[in-house]
Amino acid sequence: MFFLFRLLVGIILISFSISAFAHWKPVGDKIKTTWGENLNINNVLPEYPRPQMIRSEWKNLNGLWNYAITTIGESYKNPDGKILVPFALESSLSGVGKALDGKHWLWYERTFEIPTKWENKRILLNFGAVDWKCEIFVNGKSCVTHEGGYTPFSVDITDAINKGKNTLLVKVEDPTNDTNSPHQPRGKQALNPPWYMYTAISGIWQTVWLEPVEKNYIKNIKITSNIDKPSFIIEVSTNNKAPFEVDVLANEEIVAKATGTSDKKAFAFIKNAKLWSPENPFLYDIVVRLKENGKTVDSIKSYSALRKISLHYTDKDPTKAKVKISLNNKPLFIYGIVDQGYWPDGLYTAPSDEALKFDIQTAKKLGFNAIRKHIKVETARWYYHCDKLGMLVWQDMPSAMNPLQKLTWKPGQYVDDHNALPQEWINRYKTELQSMVNSLYSHPCIVIWVLFNESWGQSNTSEFTNWIKAYDPTRLINPASGGNQTANVGDIVDSHNYPEPKIRYFESMKANVIGEFGALHCVVKDHMWTTGKTWGFGKFENQKQMHAQYNEYANSVISLMDLGLCGAMYFELYDVEREANGIMTYDRKILKFDEKEMLKTNQKIINSFK
Repeated sequence: MFFLFRLLVGIILISFSISAFAHWKPVGDKIKTTWGENLNINNVLPEYPRPQMIRSEWKNLNGLWNYAITTIGESYKNPDGKILVPFALESSLSGVGKALDGKHWLWYERTFEIPTKWENKRILLNFGAVDWKCEIFVNGKSCVTHEGGYTPFSVDITDAINKGKNTLLVKVEDPTNDTNSPHQPRGKQALNPPWYMYTAISGIWQTVWLEPVEKNYIKNIKITSNIDKPSFIIEVSTNNKAPFEVDVLANEEIVAKATGTSDKKAFAFIKNAKLWSPENPFLYDIVVRLKENGKTVDSIKSYSALRKISLHYTDKDPTKAKVKISLNNKPLFIYGIVDQGYWPDGLYTAPSDEALKFDIQTAKKLGFNAIRKHIKVETARWYYHCDKLGMLVWQDMPSAMNPLQKLTWKPGQYVDDHNALPQEWINRYKTELQSMVNSLYSHPCIVIWVLFNESWGQSNTSEFTNWIKAYDPTRLINPASGGNQTANVGDIVDSHNYPEPKIRYFESMKANVIGEFGALHCVVKDHMWTTGKTWGFGKFENQKQMHAQYNEYANSVISLMDLGLCGAMYFELYDVEREANGIMTYDRKILKFDEKEMLKTNQKIINSFK
């Protein structure tokens, strides 16, 4: 009897799987990653998506949804077909592969049921990210409107849900580089991308999930570390003021306790503190319990690390000083690689958590100690892997540009601070910048905020730099990586130069870095996004040629240390679309450099810093 029951269950599961696949298949003829080729659409990105704020009860809504594209102003009636969430509309893995412009809306629809054991709870609907502007409806009731394509948001949908089946509808607007989207933060997305831009993405591109909470619950946790007086400062935001308790654990043993209220900070002091670094990325587990009348009404599992990023001045005299970047009060040369956060099959969305981790692991095993996440904000799990693996992160704010905006880039020159854009545009950019910092603040891996890339959307540099420095004084601020430099603003002056590393600027009281160099060009047959013209420097045919040139540039980086260089970023981790300058192919199947040789060279760079 048991055998027959198992057989029946197996037949039902197989039938469901066949039915799901009948409604979905990847689109297009572009290259794919191994993870994309082996994607299980019945179990898409099943990991809990928010590692620093974990609840034990949750329901993943990833999978096949209905979708439709309508003209703006036209309501949703019938689906055009199925889309695989959370892959963007334009991606191969979405199963759609269509572009969205400023004249159309994108609609998502699915049904869901609330588990019986969640009755009498408040129900939160969470989105990792939706690009760009969306409105959420539950059973026809509008619950929230959110603007910003890179940051998470939650909405309490309790008052809109029914017993039994519920209908979730998401309306998306995403003009990207249409003139209807002035100063929309969009990074390297473009509807008709030139060589230095990439395919646009629209709609849901990170996990969607439900979770139950009590009437009073934890909305956010902010964790700040202090290594000089080893401690964690924990701030908890709730919808109503309440006390909370904190346990800090090291290797599953409680090493500190703290209490506080949701309008005041709690301080957890750590004895025999272990500091976080790329060599030893030690993480403390943190449990936060919200209390009401002595009972725990909400419990969150989190983590953090004790680490400090700062500037070290070799002399108080500006004419003699060389500024260094210090990690945990010790000078460190930051040598990293630029990562665009794109995938040939998923575009903005990695096909799996293993794929997401693979990029970081590759950079780590090649001897890089940092990654510059280039004008894109990643899913929270990417930063979790950086935290756990010990990878420093320079985090870029996604650029905001408009076709009508014409700002001159003057590399190697200092320019007066400018106020080139309308206040409405500035406010839009600042709102999403603040949301980015809020959502990523507690990740120890992030050590530098990069506000602008080159001159892309750059404006009000002093205003933004001073504001973000006051808002988050725990990190260094790079006002304009390779962009228009404004004297005496921020912590870092950043040069871009291709292909060889060069310092275009120098300020004695700032950290001097090279934000981009390299881009050695090597085409690997059958692993390219395009058969047309590709971008990069040089025409290298094999690993030996690549290493000879790379080693020459490495020696240049080392020689520039004597002039004050304290950090550099090689461009880039993998090929992207028309760019053939990665150390890996776009599908992540071929490493263009010899692993041992690159590791040896990169260690030489980092160890040469004195």
